[in-house]
Amino acid sequence: MESIRETLARRLEAIMARVAAACARVGRDPSTVTLVAVTKTVGHEVASALVDLGVPDLGENRPQELWRKAELVRGARWHAIGHLQRNKVERTLPLVSLIHSCDSVRLLEAIHAEASRRNLAARVLLEVNCSGEGAKQGFEPGEVPPLAAALNAMKCLEVHGLMTMAAIAENPESARPAFRRLASLSRELRPLLDSRHPLGQLSMGMSGDFEVAIEEGATIIRLGTILVGGLEPA
Repeated sequence: MESIRETLARRLEAIMARVAAACARVGRDPSTVTLVAVTKTVGHEVASALVDLGVPDLGENRPQELWRKAELVRGARWHAIGHLQRNKVERTLPLVSLIHSCDSVRLLEAIHAEASRRNLAARVLLEVNCSGEGAKQGFEPGEVPPLAAALNAMKCLEVHGLMTMAAIAENPESARPAFRRLASLSRELRPLLDSRHPLGQLSMGMSGDFEVAIEEGATIIRLGTILVGGLEPA
């Protein structure tokens, strides 16, 4: 029977081949795409195995799970990818390399206040609802450019880019307009922000649509099911 490590290694090889093929179709270097392994359905043993296999970027949806695994997994770079309540910011901020899910001005203000208190620069992405689904969180695309003045005033905040989730669909091509909109919005926002905001990251694409996301400029893909699905309960 194949071990968990062997299964992960096999799945990773297949995923990276697909990443390389998607990059080749649009003339990109595969090294410009970062894989964030979503570990919400698995325990710290699988998370540790991913780090050992060369996948240090791990994403958690729930802050409490991130806190727990951060104590147990060595060598990981943690990404907060789910909804973050303001009362969870204090404990989460020092543990993460990037917060993907900044979906309101009030959350951005809370992150900035905590970063100021700690005298550090908080690295964040703005979550944008590019699919137009009412159930999804995030800024509406039209709300993002007017945020520039407020973001420039938050001196302990660095906006490293934008994040979105496309609508779930059987055909990955249906996600393309949402991903294309996010890339366009990044280009629109760039000249409005101070130079301390890198804005180079587009976090988009999950197990069912990551190849389309890469073709549209994704620099971060968030993969869970295709990588760790069925390996073990959390």
